Formats: sequence, C-alpha cells, structure tokens
Amino acid sequence: MDPLGAPSQFVDIDTLPGWTDAYEAKQLDCLQNPVGKAPVDVRSPFPYRKDINEKIILWKGDVALLNCTAIVNTSNESLTDKNPVSESIFMHAGPDLKDELQKLKGCRTGEAKLTKGFNLAARFIIHTVGPKYKSRYRTAAESSLYSCYRNVLQLAKEQAMCSVGFCVINSLKRCYPLEDATHIALRTVRRFLEIHGETLEKVVFAVSELEEATYQKLLPLYFPRSLEEEIQSLPYLPADIGNAEGEPVVPERQIRITEKPGVPDDASDEEGLEADLSFIGSHAFARMEGDVDKQRRLILQGQLSEAALQKQHQRNYNRWLCQARAEDLSDIASLKALYQTGVDNCGRTVMVVVGRNIPVTLIDMEKALLYFIHVMDHIAVKEYVLVYFHTLTNDYNQLDSNFLKKLYDVVDAKYKRNLKALYFVHPTFRSKVSAWFFTTFTVSGLKDKIHYVESLQQLFAAIPPEQIDLPPFVLEYDARENGPYYSSYPPSPDL
Repeated sequence: MDPLGAPSQFVDIDTLPGWTDAYEAKQLDCLQNPVGKAPVDVRSPFPYRKDINEKIILWKGDVALLNCTAIVNTSNESLTDKNPVSESIFMHAGPDLKDELQKLKGCRTGEAKLTKGFNLAARFIIHTVGPKYKSRYRTAAESSLYSCYRNVLQLAKEQAMCSVGFCVINSLKRCYPLEDATHIALRTVRRFLEIHGETLEKVVFAVSELEEATYQKLLPLYFPRSLEEEIQSLPYLPADIGNAEGEPVVPERQIRITEKPGVPDDASDEEGLEADLSFIGSHAFARMEGDVDKQRRLILQGQLSEAALQKQHQRNYNRWLCQARAEDLSDIASLKALYQTGVDNCGRTVMVVVGRNIPVTLIDMEKALLYFIHVMDHIAVKEYVLVYFHTLTNDYNQLDSNFLKKLYDVVDAKYKRNLKALYFVHPTFRSKVSAWFFTTFTVSGLKDKIHYVESLQQLFAAIPPEQIDLPPFVLEYDARENGPYYSSYPPSPDL
C-alpha cells in the first residue's frame, strides 16, 4: 500500500513464481505417467542445476513495474528511443530521468550505462542499445546483442546488485528475429550465473504476451529443471552455443580478438596479478633469454627440464594463436572444411572435418594451420570429438603426414587431453594403412582414439543424426553404398 492507502502498482519479485516452481505441476504429471529412464551419460552442455534455476523468474508483465535492484531499458544510441519499454520506464520514473540521461551523452550499441531509478520501485536503471539486424551482418548483430546482456550483468556484478529485471532487449523495430535473440539472451545469462552465480540472487525475464511462448519454449534448453528435461531438450539446442561465456564464436563468421592477446583463454582469473606478471616479459627479448636457436640446441642435447620444455611449447603456441587471431582467414573459412556442429551422446562438442573440401595443392597450408588453431582454441578447453569425412577424397585432398605432424606438435596440450574420439568415416584400405603408420610411428596417444566408421548408421550410434550437419554428398554416397538410414536399424557395437 502507498501512503494514501491505494494498492501499489509495483510488483515485488519475491512474490513471483520461480522457474522451478512452474515445473511442479509437470513433475506430478510425469510421476503419474512415467517415461523410460534416460541414459545417465548423455549430458547437455547446459546441465540441470537446481541452484541456478532458483534464481530465474519468467514473468509476463511490464519491466518498469518490477521491484528489484535494477531493471533494463532498451533504447537507441542517443537514449531517446520511443518503444513500449522505454516509454513505460520514462512515465513511471518521472522527469528527472531525462535530465540524467542527457549527462550520459548517449550509449553505443552493445554497451550498458547506469542511472538512478527515481520514482521506480527499482533502485537503478541499466540502459543498453541493441543492434539493428540485417542478415548479411548477422555476426555483428549476434556479438552486439551478446554484449548487451553480458555488459548489463557485469555492471550488476560490479555494483553488487541482488536482482536484475530484463526486458527483451531486441525490439521489433530493430528487426532482430525473436527466437535467435532469445537463444543469445538465455545462454548468456546461464553462462554468467555458472561463473558468477554467487553475485546475483534473482534474474527476471519480463516478457510480453507475444514473447512469452518463445521464452517458455527455449528456457528448458538452457535452464532444464530436471535430468529428464535436460535430456529431452538436448536435441533442440542449436549447433552454435557460444563459448564458455555464451559469446558467439562461429569461426566462419568472425575473427575474435581477446582482451589479452597471447594469454590462453582458459587462464584462471583467480591467479590475479601474479599470473599477469608471470606473462609480462615471457618472450625471449624481454627476459634476456638469448636467441631461440640456443634453446633449441639445448633441447636437442636434453639439457632443458620438462617444465622448461612445456613453458617454451606454450609460448610457441601462444605466438601461433596471436597470429591466427590477427590474420585474415576468410579464404580458408569459405572452404567449409572444418566446422562445429552439435554434441554427441555424452554431451561433448562435435567438430567436423570434410576431407573433400581441402584443396591441399591450392591453398596456403600454413594459413590452414592457423585457421585450425583459431577455430579449435576455445573448443579444446572442454571435451570434444572429431568426425573426419574421408568420403570421395583423392590425392588432391590428402593431407601430408608432415603437415599433420606439425599440427600435432604445435597445438596446446589441451587439444590432446580433451580429444575423446576421432571418427574416421568412409575410410579406404589405403587410408587405414596410412593412419596406422602415422599413429604408430609418428605421434603417440592418438591410436586408441580412432574409430573407423564404414557407414553413417555406425556414426549415428555415437552422435545422433540431428546433432551433426552432414554434407549432401556424404549422405548420397552412404545411401548408395550402404542403403538409406532407418532409425530402427540396430546401432553398431563397434562404437
């Protein structure tokens, strides 16, 4: 009640049902109509987390009415946009808000800026600018929308806010497809809560009637409320689920520059200043280590310790990674010879290599090596599998063993540690022999991970067909050689 005794129009978020609460009725139905138990080794990249689900609220209503620490306003770069969300916020906040916004001098697309809430129940308003969507500039739009959500959450963390109420940042007038935008919104919030969950108590998605159905459909993909819902949602996850922070990183679309070029992406924040200082001056010139040839001679003579060898290898890899992120690799990306698809039955990322799409004699193989590092660096931080399609390759597409050896020697240890399987699809007798020699006499630790796959049916026993993007010629070849795929066909025990 307000001072005059009239009921307040504002909504206390503590009175709203949480995302987990909305599942109770469905759980009762499942108990009455039980389904078969799903395999426990099939896990989503967004596993069931009760602690995270308890922080999520989906609410159909006006974000301006939420009584939480901060609400989000979506606007244009001059912060004067007239959309339903902004107009409601301005109306309830009062005239002082416009005066404070003038002091901000605008906000660039993807950024987030803070003002007081004035007459709102929320203490603060976080203003952000969503991108205008054009299909030909999809990469830029995805990155900008991710930045909106990420910067809002980061600002809330820095200001020690307890709760944030999100409007749908992508407005209709900016033409962003609602479903695509919702994927980015949900996975960004999910990844943030995985890493910084202790900093926020509640995150509210305030949606309109038009938006509610999309959020209801996609929320279980990123915030499954049971192990069963997690498994049921797994096939519906898009191929691109971003990196460990939810950021879009589809390699064919963009070259990414990290905050600290040369520092491994998986370096722990907890290492703090000590880690930063350990990196400064780690190259030979800054540390007065002498020339590289001398170190190589010491390696050959066996005079460097194992730790020193690992450190030098890491520096060498970092140089390759920096060059990969600075180089224009669009010509290699256009070949579509390496790309990320879905996940296997164990929830591990699946990377596809299409041998037929590699014109070995026509491309710069060093750039191909750089492209592989650029694509795989963020993938290899977690468990992954490789699927190599040898289908219809010839001498024109054969990768030289020296190139493969160089690739194996250059990549970071995480590549080898987290590679759990390499599926060699449609091998020939000659390719099997070559692979045996390579894995026996040239590299170690790879031989046991190779699985020869004669048909797609065998591959589908390990990776569901809806989780892998197959080149049409592979499907045609397999249908011609092995017959069409039928879901009732028993899986091969070989995999």
